[in-house]
Amino acid sequence: MALPRTDTRVTYPQGAVESASRVLHVEVRDDGRCAVLLDTTAFHPVDSAWPDQGPDRGALQVGSRSWPVADCVVGATDGTTLYLGSEAPVRKGAEGWAFVVVHLIDGEGPAEGDDVVVRVDSVHRAAVSAGHTGCHLASLALNRALAGRWKKDVTPDALGAPNFDALAIDTTVIGEFGSVDRYRLGKSLRRKGFSGEDLETDAIAAAVNATLAVWTATGARIGIETDGPGLTDRRRWICDLPEERAEIPCGGTHLTSLAGVDVAVQLELSDADGTPVLRMDTRVRPPA
Repeated sequence: MALPRTDTRVTYPQGAVESASRVLHVEVRDDGRCAVLLDTTAFHPVDSAWPDQGPDRGALQVGSRSWPVADCVVGATDGTTLYLGSEAPVRKGAEGWAFVVVHLIDGEGPAEGDDVVVRVDSVHRAAVSAGHTGCHLASLALNRALAGRWKKDVTPDALGAPNFDALAIDTTVIGEFGSVDRYRLGKSLRRKGFSGEDLETDAIAAAVNATLAVWTATGARIGIETDGPGLTDRRRWICDLPEERAEIPCGGTHLTSLAGVDVAVQLELSDADGTPVLRMDTRVRPPA
């Protein structure tokens, strides 16, 4: 079959961990792995543009045969060539291009035209989803705790506080039941109006954790709103916090509520080649 001309239909934003799918394209890559494209998938891929959440774990199954998915990445095709991850010469959404979920199999995979069942490791998915939800909550609480350190007006976050997270973020890594965020407090941030002098990390962490305790105690509902089923359709994380709604663009997976969830952070200040770096470790305790 030819390469697809439309985006992969994805069901993971709604929490699906299984999907009935058809194999549209199979090709062997230079490294010997088999790239499998499906019309629909429940598999969350890693996006090279912002790889904060990694790929799901799981397998593709046809009857009694099963192929473990070694990796899963966002790909792009113009209908003639398949590009994986950072190989893509265009950004997502470029006209005339299809953006696809590429399931990578070690060795031979299923055949084009096969009807397959996508099976995602639901335990791993739930753990990473908890980590991603905790990451969003912690960033909002950190923005609120640092709001008084801004000397200029800057872009607000989803709750109206100065968006320190967006303006200072260097890297984010989301894992099972937690995340690690690194923020650079250098000259660029100071020019934007942030005062990073005399940061007391214990006091800031205490303020963040106090806010998180109030939010999680509500058991607030969490949802994902989407403009459509395609991989590049815009999706938004929605959380109804006390007397305010948080809405953040996000392509990842999440918990469905804060019921029984505890989220807490630790902060550490260090130096990276002369630039202060604030590290935030977020840990999530899921419902028992």
